[in-house]
Amino acid sequence: MVRRPVAWVVAVVLLAEALGIAALNWFLGVVVDRQDMSLAGLDPDKMALSSKIGGVLFGLYFALCALVALLVAVRDRAPAAFGRVLLISVAVVHGLLGAFAWGLVGWTAFLSMVVVLALIVLLLMTYDRQEGPAKAAAGGTPGDGGGSGGDPAPAPAPDPAPEPQDDVPPAPVTPPAPTTP
Repeated sequence: MVRRPVAWVVAVVLLAEALGIAALNWFLGVVVDRQDMSLAGLDPDKMALSSKIGGVLFGLYFALCALVALLVAVRDRAPAAFGRVLLISVAVVHGLLGAFAWGLVGWTAFLSMVVVLALIVLLLMTYDRQEGPAKAAAGGTPGDGGGSGGDPAPAPAPDPAPEPQDDVPPAPVTPPAPTTP
């Protein structure tokens, strides 16, 4: 199947982006610090520090998203609610970065952002939430994969059909009233 390789690729790409974003912002912070110039009266030390902090936080965000993709690849299961939200948010971030990259950098940067966006969306779409009940309906049980070793809970018995009552006449069928004159 294509699910696990896509999850591995997304994890590696997001981790590389995390390192790249953190390193780029750290470098920009060092450049601002060595310039000793003010921008509209702002303190260069504060600008350098904020660039470094922003780079580290953004890098940690991408690394956390990479960890979610890595867990999806290792477990071969859909991400949980928080992981799904993280992957959706990083997809939105890549869409916005792609839009900015088109205007500021060029079409090659835009194309790379769109490829990563497509991989993340493919990762989210291939792990369908209905997979578990579909397997159970096809004859498998949720506990077949090993685990706790306990007996699976028996399936609830279907409700018996209500008995027809002979003494009650059926409800009359009336045609619907016209709604237009």
